[in-house]
Amino acid sequence: MWPSRRASSAWAAINNFAGIERGGVGGQAFFRIGAGAKLTEIAASAELQRNYPALTAAAAEIAGPQIRNMGTLGGNLCQRNRCWYFRDEYVNCRLKSGNTCFALDGENQYHAIFTQGHQCVIASPSTLAPALIALGASADIVGPNGRRTLALANFYRAPANNNEREHVLASNELVASVTIPMRGLANGSYEVRQKLSSDWPLVQCAVSYSVNNGVAGEAKVVLSHVAPMPHVAEAAARALNGQAVTAATATAAGRAATEGTRPLSHNAYKVKLMEVCVKRAVMTAANLPRYWEA
Repeated sequence: MWPSRRASSAWAAINNFAGIERGGVGGQAFFRIGAGAKLTEIAASAELQRNYPALTAAAAEIAGPQIRNMGTLGGNLCQRNRCWYFRDEYVNCRLKSGNTCFALDGENQYHAIFTQGHQCVIASPSTLAPALIALGASADIVGPNGRRTLALANFYRAPANNNEREHVLASNELVASVTIPMRGLANGSYEVRQKLSSDWPLVQCAVSYSVNNGVAGEAKVVLSHVAPMPHVAEAAARALNGQAVTAATATAAGRAATEGTRPLSHNAYKVKLMEVCVKRAVMTAANLPRYWEA
């Protein structure tokens, strides 16, 4: 079936903007990144590196060079989950009109550890989403009914059945670009993988916070690969706010991030990984010595 004229216009909006540009409205400076921007371009951008090291570091860690040269911002944000039960054509899981999440009692070593209230325990796969959410980014969405802007913090959801996706895009809608405000926040990211190429993280964390007289405020701590959608660790943010950022503060934030975890039968190891991941992301954002690389 050929796409409608409106759908074609939506595709044109994406194809016409695959770059990285700086702008400003009403005194608020921002960067806009097209959905078609390659991951390699994002990682290599000097301006993005200066302002959003959490984002460029995350982009540089995705898979291997071949995938980063082909993969895009929009693709990374909107990819579907990698649960092997969902991907198996012979398994009729909850997200494929079935009644059962087989990962609950099956092979679940890579699945969510924040599982309370979720009927499906997939792990959110986007590597760029945590950094963008921590930085207060919004998505510019186009579709048959025009354009709309949505905070990326509200872009994801935990699907419960085959009528829902891991995001809130309506039928025939596309992400055209992402806008990130320039607020001068300290920010950083850290992830743990089993191998250094062609693999998703086991746990990933991005943090951002303002610094006033050496004290952190407005902190955001966002985790991925631990819940069905990017997980905002509010307890970890509270552990940072009002504190000088030190190794001890980072350790406290890491411990606080584990609040509410309910690991499955084979993935309790992620709880400790997450604690360490948050600690190291906080220390990276503060430019504290990265002792683990010594």
